[in-house]
Order: sequence, then C-alpha cells, then structure tokens
Amino acid sequence: MNKRAVALLSGGLDSTLAIKLMLKQGIEVHALNFLTVFCTCTSKGCTHQATKVAEEFKIPIKIMNITKEYMEIVKNPKYPRGRNMNPCIDCRIFTFKKAKEFMEEIGASFVITGEVMGQRPMSQRKQAIITIEKESGLKGLIVRPLSAKIFEPTIPEKEGIVDRNKLLDIQGRRRNQQMALAKEFNINDYPCPAGGCLLTDKGFSARIKDLFKYMPEYDISDLHLLKIGRHFRISDDLKFIVGRDDDENKKLMGLSKVGDFIFDVLDIPSAIGLARSREANPLMLSGANSASFVQKDIETMASILARYSDSDGEGVTVLHKVLPAEDWQNIHAIPASDDFLNAIRI
Repeated sequence: MNKRAVALLSGGLDSTLAIKLMLKQGIEVHALNFLTVFCTCTSKGCTHQATKVAEEFKIPIKIMNITKEYMEIVKNPKYPRGRNMNPCIDCRIFTFKKAKEFMEEIGASFVITGEVMGQRPMSQRKQAIITIEKESGLKGLIVRPLSAKIFEPTIPEKEGIVDRNKLLDIQGRRRNQQMALAKEFNINDYPCPAGGCLLTDKGFSARIKDLFKYMPEYDISDLHLLKIGRHFRISDDLKFIVGRDDDENKKLMGLSKVGDFIFDVLDIPSAIGLARSREANPLMLSGANSASFVQKDIETMASILARYSDSDGEGVTVLHKVLPAEDWQNIHAIPASDDFLNAIRI
C-alpha cells in the first residue's frame, strides 16, 4: 500500500476539507469530479468549483461526465429512492466503483471522501455506508477524514499510511465544525457547503418522471431542458416549455433543435416558448384529422405564451415556426387562465 489516493471532490466544503486534511499528512491526492446535469452546487456548476479547489491545492483532477450511464441508475435503482427520484445509495455505489477503477488505473491505494456520518438521510447512515462499501468493492479502503473516528479503522489507518489521531469525529447535519476548520485552514470560498442534487427536488422529479413516461428516447438536451422554465404537458406526444426571463429564453433557444416549435409574441415583451415531442416533427402532420389536431395544439400553446407576456389581458399576436424554418406564422391568442395552466403544468 502506498500514499497515493483518489479523492472524490465535488467542490463543496466537506470534500475540500477532507482533501486538505490528507494533504497535511503527506498523502498524494488525485481528485476525481463527476459531472451530471443534476448538480445544484453553484451558479457555474460543481465542476468549476472542483477545478478551482484542485488548482489552489496544486493537485491533479480528472473530470468524468457520467450522465449517460447514470441515467440508467435513475430509471432502475437497485435500492429504494429517497422521497423523490434520488437513488442515493445506488448513486454512491456507482461513483465509488468509478473511483475504484480510477484508483487502479493510476496505482493508488485508497479513496478519500468528505462524507460525514448522519449528514445525509439516505446514503450517510451506518447501514447504508456498510452496503455501499461492500457493493463498490472498496471495503476498508474508503477514508473519511471528517468522521473517521466514528468508524472502524480503515486499512490505510491500520498500516500507518494515514494517522488516525489526526482525523476527526464529526457527525450530524450541522456544519459549525466544518466552518471553523475552514477558517483555520484559510478556506474562504466555498459556495456549496452542502452540495445538492436536483433529483431530491419534488418539482424536478415530476419533470423527469414525465420525461421517462412520454419521451423514453430522450437526449442530453431534453435533460438540460428539465432545468429551465415552466413545463406543460399538452398531449401524450407534446410538451411545451416557457422561459421565465431573458436568460432562460436564451437557454431555450440554445437547446432547440430541428423539429422544435418556437413561439414568440409580436411587439410586446414576452417569454419564449419551445414545443418538443417524441415525434421528429410533431406539428407538421398530414391529413384532415391531423390538421385540426395540430391547430388545436398551436392555439393552446399560443394562449399559454400570451399568459406570460406583458399583455393587458386582451388578445395578442403570437408568432410561431418549426425549426429550421425562417418564416414565422401568426395566430391571435387570448391568455390562458391560471386554472387551465395549473391543470396541465408538469
């Protein structure tokens, strides 16, 4: 066993402190950051903060985008989810397996994590931790510097690679001890003390359930769209998304693709609307029956967009087109009622 270790670095306070404690013991740390669409840590993302920490500590970092593989776990976890769509135990097993692969790749001997006993209700309970270690193949090889003294000594501690006397016994959800330690180490910039995952959010979970049900052949842009705007289920085949502000309007346009319908309101300030379906071009159907169906949906979405414009409640002119067309068509729309919107909101 050597003094080289892989550290899971989210960029949050706990993982940052865990690495600092190991560096002070002369451990050669190689950071590993996992990138998914679900992180809520910072406005610039967990990866940005993790990279910043790695640069400050002068340690190498590997960033691994695991979204595609991780989605299979979100859809079909082995262990129970949390209150929403969060498969926390399966998530930890998955990331630790990835850490084990990286550990073997670089010839490291163990893994470091910023976990704190009792901090997270699903994955940081004693029984969950035992399960995760066993399933990941890392039993005895996960050092948790912030809570190490609560656990049995790990192999690196038993072999004297890590000095157990210099590790801590923090537990629970309060972070007073971590914040005091950060002050001691002159660590001042930690915008994400607790981290976060959108899969724990009730509203976001409803959206991802809707995606799995109505658009099983989703792509990465569909996942990113889940984080933007107001979502409405128009039909089994069709979803409509309305931006909340200029920034979201720009993001909607940036994530749009061929076959999407774009809606805008003529002459007055308004949100942008984007309609997407599992069909390649859902609103450009042929046949008499389809034509009326398409018009009905266009009218519905135009009325929704009118509701989120600066209209005085009277009718407005809504422009719409199917990408990549350049020419707009228009329709007169009366703002939809809040009761109607609540009934179809995802």
